[in-house]
Parts: sequence; structure tokens; C-alpha cells
Amino acid sequence: MNRSKLHIVLNTVIALVMTVFFSCKNNFKDVQQVGVLQNEPIVVADTINLKYTDSFKLRANLLSPKMLDYSNRNFAFSEFPEGIELIIYDEAGNESKIFSDYAIVYSETDLIDLRGNVILTTHKQDSLFTSQMYFDEKKEWIFTNEAVRLRSQGTDVNGTGFDSDRNFEEYEMLAAAGDIEVNN
Repeated sequence: MNRSKLHIVLNTVIALVMTVFFSCKNNFKDVQQVGVLQNEPIVVADTINLKYTDSFKLRANLLSPKMLDYSNRNFAFSEFPEGIELIIYDEAGNESKIFSDYAIVYSETDLIDLRGNVILTTHKQDSLFTSQMYFDEKKEWIFTNEAVRLRSQGTDVNGTGFDSDRNFEEYEMLAAAGDIEVNN
């Protein structure tokens, strides 16, 4: 081969190698997604016991028979298709519990969406029933815009909407109607 043909071949090979080299991207997220279907969970776990602490103090405990982890999504979340039991502890260590048939925990917003036969029981033996409720972990606030039923000592009230602090000391119910026992 003469020098000019060798020079052309060598320049062509160098151009191809440089094109391939500079066209490759180092995208770690894409590499992580290899073999993972976009609509499938990245993890499936059984018998979940998640504890939420603040300065070594137990604030809440989430129990569930099954969790599907979708942290591979742009807006990461964990799904609990078989329901949950959420235990919330107040400053004195008293337990209030929330049960639901289904739940989603949104990682980025720390919001828990509880759905289906939601029952809240406080350490004072008050009970609240609704079809959907939210627990905001950051603000430590529970709320719903759905129809609710509140049963307490001598009280059985129906309403729409409910807001409460984590201790269930300061709560508000909209459009309330029912039987309320009043002490003289």
C-alpha cells in the first residue's frame, strides 16, 4: 500500500474512533434502567416495618404486608397494595393508629395517601372513618376532603373534610351534623 492510501485509511479510522468516542455519554441513570421495565417496581418487599424517627425519638411506624418501590420513577413513590397500619406517637408516647386498604408514600413530598376503609383510632378511644386521608410527615398533619364520621365519647358526628395535628388535640371538621353530648 502506498503512503497516500495508508494516510487516507489511517485518517478514516481516526475519524471513526473519535466520532464513536465523543458520541458516547456517561448517563448513569440510563445504565441503571437497563433491564428494568419503566412501569415495574424496582423492589418488591414483604412484611414491612418502617420506623420514622426525629432526634432518636420514634414519631411514626408504618406496617404493611407488601411494598412496591418505584424509586426508579421521576417522582419516586412506594405503593402498599395490601394496606397499611400507621402508628403515630405523640410527645407523651401515646399511640394513635390509622388503618387503610391501600396506601402510597411519596418520597419527595413526605406525603402518605391512605385509601379505602380508612380508620383512625386515637389513644383517647376516638374513631374517625373515611374513604381517603393524607398524612403529611413534614407538617405532622392529617387531613381529608372526603366524607367523615367521628365517634367519640358521647359524640357521633358526620361531616365533610377533616384537619388535625398529630396529637388530635386541634382538629376541625367541616359541615358537621350528628349527635353531640353536652355536659352542663
